[in-house]
Amino acid sequence: MPIVWTQDPEANQLLETDALALLIGMVLDQQVKMEKAFGGPLELKRRLGDLDAGKIANMDPDKLDAAFRQRPALHRFPGSMARRVQALCQAIEKDYRGDAASVWRDARDGADLAARIKKLPGFGEMKVKILVAVLAKKFDVKPAGYEKYAATWHTVADVDSDESMAHAREVKREMKAAKH
Repeated sequence: MPIVWTQDPEANQLLETDALALLIGMVLDQQVKMEKAFGGPLELKRRLGDLDAGKIANMDPDKLDAAFRQRPALHRFPGSMARRVQALCQAIEKDYRGDAASVWRDARDGADLAARIKKLPGFGEMKVKILVAVLAKKFDVKPAGYEKYAATWHTVADVDSDESMAHAREVKREMKAAKH
């Protein structure tokens, strides 16, 4: 199932081919529309010249902040998201030698996969489950026992059309409302 989380084929392609882009999109996916969040990695790549965990990890925080704030801002909360993305890249650099895909490629099983994702800055319980579902459904990453850690509700992992995007958005709204 191809990734169609934005109206921009180039952004969708980047999410499919660049593990760091996928992780950054997941981090940005809060308090903005999913299309905005998942379009963010491509726009960040355009502003920085490339997406490199090491470069972003070691970048002057003010320069990264400026890249996030450049109009149109990459997120509703550009400053905090710039810090979170930099923290994510620092963790990828430190724990995975800059290789974002090794977060899942080298996972021993579903429990290890979930633990590796949970340890990343910007990933709480819900995002762990959503990313495990995304990895299984979109990238065929299915370590033994992954099902226990994957979202069982309609998420961005299930999006393949405008209608399913609207449904994912509605489910997200309902879950948020039920929490409050």
